[in-house]
Amino acid sequence: MKKLLILSGDPYHIPFIKKAVEMGFYTITCDFFENNPGHKFAHEYHNVSFMDKEAVLALSRDLKIDGITCFAADEAMTTVSYVAEALGLPSYPYKSIEIINNKDLFRDFLRNNNFNVPNAKGYSSFEQAKSEIHNYKLPVMIKPVDSSGSRGISKIDNFEYLEEKIEYALSFSKAKRFLIEEYIEKKGYQVGGDGFSVNGEFVFRCFSNNHLNNTYLNPFLPLGGSWPSILPEHIQDKIHDEIQRLLNLLNMKTGPYDFDIRVDKNDNVFFIEMGARIGGNLIPHITNCATGVDLIEYTIKAALGEDCSDLKMVEPKGYWSCYIVNSQNIGIFKGVKFDSEFEKNNVVEYELFIKPGDRISTFTGADKKLGSMVLKYSSKEEMIEKMDNMTDYVKVIFEDSLVEK
Repeated sequence: MKKLLILSGDPYHIPFIKKAVEMGFYTITCDFFENNPGHKFAHEYHNVSFMDKEAVLALSRDLKIDGITCFAADEAMTTVSYVAEALGLPSYPYKSIEIINNKDLFRDFLRNNNFNVPNAKGYSSFEQAKSEIHNYKLPVMIKPVDSSGSRGISKIDNFEYLEEKIEYALSFSKAKRFLIEEYIEKKGYQVGGDGFSVNGEFVFRCFSNNHLNNTYLNPFLPLGGSWPSILPEHIQDKIHDEIQRLLNLLNMKTGPYDFDIRVDKNDNVFFIEMGARIGGNLIPHITNCATGVDLIEYTIKAALGEDCSDLKMVEPKGYWSCYIVNSQNIGIFKGVKFDSEFEKNNVVEYELFIKPGDRISTFTGADKKLGSMVLKYSSKEEMIEKMDNMTDYVKVIFEDSLVEK
């Protein structure tokens, strides 16, 4: 029986862990949180932080694993590729993962290989950035180079806020570096979703429309995604070709990807992020609902060197979305109230991560989500209207609220 090491047993990894066991593989989890609920579904658990590459490598050698993987976690993916490369296991090149997972390195790589990329550069201090700020046109984005979940990101229209927003970005960066880049004005929705390559060929994609949190709290944080993409087919094909070119340059062979891409008014394609793993927020689940393709299963097969050559492009059927239940206020959680027709006609699955009486925070990062929903619609128009106006249909009830400024 092949042994698979999965980095983390948090709630989001439970479907991943269960699937590996169901597929007949000896499944091992490791992280620094022994009470994470996913561990009980694995055959074995080890209390080792997945942030410690050398410790995970030592554990992997001791266990004589046949594969290593993770789910929706860029930091864990760095460890996955490091360990896999050291042990000769299937994965992506470690150097490529380092480039993808560091925003300043990724921007430099894109620029050096003639992709569309905004004026951007990484810095370690306010003083460094201030000395070169005259090179940028407003508005600009300030981002930690190594954070995920849209944490620490700001957009400024006036350089008087530069120092404040740099300090904010640095507070979320382990490397204590930040990126400044000129803002890309998108046409339509930001492109999200997942894809998969086999032996270097980008064989499957399922692009989504990203619906962002359009409030002052964090307007770049996704509230969810809707499928299928409403972009014209020729634009989706253009994005596909750019992804393929990127995978070729990075020497990526077999495995999953998660995307954040913008298309500007001139139909130029810009990579905002690309994760070398499947996405969170129920993206693989919705992809399965819409296409019948189980990317969790293929990700596990890829990690163990199993044959994935049967994976082909499948066009999505129906209209679907995932939505993150969230609060724009702080307070004591009382419950969630649905529009009755919406609950009856659109809600497929619904899960809360908190209970009445818990204190809730404003939705400033992916770690502040209250729950998640899988939704289905009868038309593209209904899907877009409801996703863009979800607070008309789903209301978080709370008390003792204080709006965070």
